[in-house]
Amino acid sequence: MTSTAAVILASGSSIRLGSPKQLVDLDGRPVLERVVGDALAWPVEAVVVVLGASAEAILETVDFGDAIVAVNEAWEDGLASSLRVGLDVLARESHWEGVFVAQGDQPGIPQAVPQGLLAAAAETQRPAVVPVYRYERGNPVLFDRSLWPRLMTLTGDAGVTALLSTHPELVEEVRFGDLPPREVGTADDIEDLTPETRRGTDRASNH
Repeated sequence: MTSTAAVILASGSSIRLGSPKQLVDLDGRPVLERVVGDALAWPVEAVVVVLGASAEAILETVDFGDAIVAVNEAWEDGLASSLRVGLDVLARESHWEGVFVAQGDQPGIPQAVPQGLLAAAAETQRPAVVPVYRYERGNPVLFDRSLWPRLMTLTGDAGVTALLSTHPELVEEVRFGDLPPREVGTADDIEDLTPETRRGTDRASNH
C-alpha cells in the first residue's frame, strides 16, 4: 500500500470520565494532540481526525498540525458512523490504497507498529492487518481500500470488531512484544497513562 492514510476516531462523549477525554492533559499536551502528532509521523500521506461530541472545545484547544479535521454530526450513532465520515473524506480521491484506523484516546502506539503492518500487508495481500500486543488484538488496524465499501455499511460501536471476528480469512495478525496501548477511559487510566506513554515514546525513539 504505497498511498496510505490514517483515520483517527475521536468523536466519543467520554461518559465514564465525565469530561472530554480528548483534552486530558498528558505532560502538558492534550491526549488527542499527542495521538495526532504520533500519527503524522507514521508512513502515511494524510491523517483525518473525526470529531463529534465537544467538537468546538476540542477545535479551540488541540493543535492538529497538518491533519484534516472532520466533524461527525451523527456521532451518537456510534464509532461506525465516524469511520464512515473519515472514509468519505478519503474516498474523494482515488489514489488512496489503504487506511490505518486508530482511536483518539490511545496515545503511545510504538512507531514500529504501522510499518510492521504495512510490511505484512505487502507480503500476505490480506485486506485487514491487525497488531497483536502480547496476545491481545489492538490498534491501529490497517485496511485495504477493497474493504472500504464493507466498512461503510457497519453500524454501532462494535462493527469493525465483528467484521474481523466473523471473517478471519480477511485478517492477518502481526505480533508485537509491547504492552497494548492504554485507552483513556477513566480517571484511573489517566493516573496510569503517563509512565506507560513515556515508555512507548522511548521505544519509538529507539527504532
